[in-house]
Amino acid sequence: MALELLPPEADDARLDRIRKLLVDDDSLVERVETRERMWHCGIYDAEKWMVTQPDGQLGERDIVLHHGGAGVCVVRDGCMCLVRQYRVALGRMSLEIPAGKIDPGEDPAVCAARELTEETGLVAERLIPIAVSRSAPGFTNEATRIFYAEGVSQHPAAPDPDEFVDVTWVPVDEVVAAVRAGIIEDAKTVVSALFAASLGNA
Repeated sequence: MALELLPPEADDARLDRIRKLLVDDDSLVERVETRERMWHCGIYDAEKWMVTQPDGQLGERDIVLHHGGAGVCVVRDGCMCLVRQYRVALGRMSLEIPAGKIDPGEDPAVCAARELTEETGLVAERLIPIAVSRSAPGFTNEATRIFYAEGVSQHPAAPDPDEFVDVTWVPVDEVVAAVRAGIIEDAKTVVSALFAASLGNA
């Protein structure tokens, strides 16, 4: 099935209302006055921002700056490719689409292709951008670019030495049911499941 992401500038009446709702509104906009770095590491920077609020008062915001990531939605024979791994921050197992962190300046599609092969051994003939997932826009700019894989073939996987994962294929309708039941919570995987279902897989 050939897919094309609707470009942001597309003349589509369905998007007109949304675009208007996202135009900056002076009654809501906060203006950044100062920024102070509080923490730096290889994954993110934490900063304290002072902002002028719409009412003219000063406010303090704790912001996390992140390079972002890329993930891949793979559907074959009605099943989604998911990765099982233990997430220590959650203290439990998680089911997620193959994904990983984008290196500074890296093309998200290059990152997505690399992570897909490293974690699963899958190689896609074509990666089509389908969505962007932002997990917590209240305090971080982190964004995950999500791609849909076409023409997938199997090759040896090569996870990073400190990466312990298990690949599984789950029917799309079961993935969607798990999302609705709150069993699968990962944002990029929720988005991918809904996209896969929209293709008539569920």
